[in-house]
Amino acid sequence: MKRLIAVLSGLVLAVVLSFAQAAPAAAAPQTPVIFIHGFAGKGEQWSTMRGSLVSSGYPQDRLHVFSYDWARSNKTIAGQLASYVDGVRAQHGVDKVHLVSHSMGGLSSRWYIKNLGGAQKVDRWISIGGPNNGTNVAGLCPSLITPCKEMRHGSSFLNELNSGNPTPGPTVYTTFRSPCDVVISPTSSTSLSGANNIRTGCLEHISMMWSSEVISGVRGTIT
Repeated sequence: MKRLIAVLSGLVLAVVLSFAQAAPAAAAPQTPVIFIHGFAGKGEQWSTMRGSLVSSGYPQDRLHVFSYDWARSNKTIAGQLASYVDGVRAQHGVDKVHLVSHSMGGLSSRWYIKNLGGAQKVDRWISIGGPNNGTNVAGLCPSLITPCKEMRHGSSFLNELNSGNPTPGPTVYTTFRSPCDVVISPTSSTSLSGANNIRTGCLEHISMMWSSEVISGVRGTIT
């Protein structure tokens, strides 16, 4: 009898181990993404990209939109973004997030990464049509609006932001630029040393946010 019990116990153990080895490991939760709109933009502009990511399997509750007063200084916006990032990290119990920015949203997010401790909290940073080195169009914007001055070529803000290493820390940097983007002039202004700089097809500045080409590129970068 004892021998029979031992044999049966061995069979049960073998079956349990067999199932344990065959069961797939639980998928690691995907990194939360925070979308940051640009000058005169709004959070709703991200709806197409967010919807596409959800359709491809990205959890909807991990896609966040940071909205802000675009007439404020990018330094002020960066401080608000820092608090928002910490809130998202706490909500999901994670160390890092991804930042996906459009246009001027790339400047405040870069300031956060470089000067407010974001380099250790941002895994991947993406700039879509960002004036990372300024844009001629900003000269048409009233100087009384602080970010207009900040986006001009050679502004003190951009000189400080781009001094030293423009892509610091362990964060992975990616930029998307379009040859038909008349808002960012020259279009090469979006590119940064140390980043993966991607040239898209002929896309208008705003439509880059819902372009299937850009969305596919963003998906490939964050997954």
